[in-house]
Parts: sequence; structure tokens; C-alpha cells
Amino acid sequence: MNTQSRAVSNTTSGTTTVLERMRPADVEQVLKAEQQIHAHPWSEGNFKDSLASGYEAWVLRQLKGEMLGYLVMQHAVDEAHVLNVAVVATQQGKGWGASLLNQATGIAKENGMDSLLLEVRPSNARALALYRHYGFVQIGIRKNYYPTGATEREDAIVMRLVL
Repeated sequence: MNTQSRAVSNTTSGTTTVLERMRPADVEQVLKAEQQIHAHPWSEGNFKDSLASGYEAWVLRQLKGEMLGYLVMQHAVDEAHVLNVAVVATQQGKGWGASLLNQATGIAKENGMDSLLLEVRPSNARALALYRHYGFVQIGIRKNYYPTGATEREDAIVMRLVL
């Protein structure tokens, strides 16, 4: 397996998938999924800037090509910061989030990182449960981090996983 793709096996479904580096050609499909998943999605520019900056950006697909989710991660000294991890709406609850986290931890370890850091909305109960089950622990709060409306904001829970 080269650095452009990685074989992934989902133990929940028994399905073999492939994790491929996100390419500029993937951004349209990723953006469409992002807009279906989140009330306040990343913009096309956020994804393109991440690719241009050389961040770890990956797309999880079934072998037949259907996109299941995606991951964007930045390395900072000895810590990897998960900037965006998401499973397409129709595939949520099937173990793909854990598969993406497995890949994030593997990539981080391969790059000499000691931990993973991420932020999550307190209102995102499903993601919080997944992160806690996976072993992430809360290390702080970022006040008024996420937009929730035209003028309203929501705090972010900052979580870390020691690798």
C-alpha cells in the first residue's frame, strides 16, 4: 500500500474499504456531504486550503467507490489536530467513525505524534460518545467557538487522546 491509499477493514460490518488521500477532484463530493451533515459546514475554501497547506486529508470509500467519510488532520510539533472528521449522513452509526479514528491514530503514530487533539460541539452527543468510547478525554473548553446561528455561538469541548 503506498502513501496515497490504505486498506481499511470495518470490524462492525466486515466490509473492506480503502482510505485515499483527498485530491482537489474530491472536494466537490466532500463539500456536498459536509453540507448535508452539518448546519455550519466547512466551505470549499476550507478544504482547498487544507490540501494546499499539505494537511493530512483522506477520503474513506467502499471498494466500489462510494464515499463513506473523510478526515482532515494537521500535524503540530508532537500532536496531531483533527480538524474535520465526518461520516456521510446515510452511513452514520455503522462504525465508519471509529474506522476513521483508527486511521487518524495510525497516521499520527507513523508521523511521530504523541497525541490527537480535537474540538467537538457539546450538542453533538453522537460524536462525544464516540470520542469518549475511543479514549479521548476532555482537557478544556473553547468559549464561543462554533457558530449556531446568525449571532449565536456554542462552546467547543477540547479533547485529547494520548497515543
